[in-house]
Amino acid sequence: MKATLIVWTMVFAVFCALPARAQQVALTFDDLPSHGPLPPGMTRADVANRIIETLRQWKAPEVFGFVNGKLVESEPADAVVLKLWRAAGFPLGNHAFSHMDLHTNTAEAFQADVDANERLLESLMPSADWRWFRYPFLREGDNPQKKQAVAAYLAQKGYKVAQVTLSFGDYAWNAPYARCAAKNDTQGIETLKALYSKAAADSLRVGREMSQTIFGRDIKHVMLLHIGAFETVMLPRLMELLKQEGFTIITLPEAESDPAYKTEVAPLASWNGTLLDQLLQAKKLKPPARGASVFPTLDALCR
Repeated sequence: MKATLIVWTMVFAVFCALPARAQQVALTFDDLPSHGPLPPGMTRADVANRIIETLRQWKAPEVFGFVNGKLVESEPADAVVLKLWRAAGFPLGNHAFSHMDLHTNTAEAFQADVDANERLLESLMPSADWRWFRYPFLREGDNPQKKQAVAAYLAQKGYKVAQVTLSFGDYAWNAPYARCAAKNDTQGIETLKALYSKAAADSLRVGREMSQTIFGRDIKHVMLLHIGAFETVMLPRLMELLKQEGFTIITLPEAESDPAYKTEVAPLASWNGTLLDQLLQAKKLKPPARGASVFPTLDALCR
């Protein structure tokens, strides 16, 4: 009897140690080679190296970085970031040359912006697949005609759209981090860390709930991140959070092989936000409760 009790106690302990449920997520980084201001003493190469080092430590598979070529044109020295990304074995994709907003431009202008990015991508990945496209601002068209025109254009050129299901606006932490670091405001930086962790955790919860509401199951997720200075601080914590929540890291093609990504999003007047945001709106389903926005706090911090 005592031995049986010990066995069941051990089984219960193991069960409690397991994550609530296994999940898979692909990590992707936008706005290569640079996003947001830098704190004193940090370079763009430093940002890339630290992010790459963390991804390697966690044995992340090929992580896509989405490129805006105009950033290289403006700061040619920042091209080193793209070379470091490729040297790490990570692929690059098209994020439009100037990060153009499709909703405020014509389909023709947007297509030209996509084309303008291709020479750089081909020079960096001459024998690899760079024909993955991430819409800037996650905006896919502010009317059905524009949406269809650009989607058809991308398909005709052989692009696969890199959809997103998890996003918490991590880009918004870079500017306050640079301000706080410049002032040596350690309390401000601790506040930033706490807000980032809270927002990331809330994003995982919301993404899971939306997946269950729309599909009745846990889909393979794609997380949107940005190559900014604060990511060098928080990426190790984010990786730990993903592990604690039961996520394993997979590649973008693996994630988007999930049938969920073939779901047609229609009808909508405007296509904006993550795939799950769009589907929830199209199906007129109730969105999950979200935490309060932290953006006003971020904007006011370390002024």
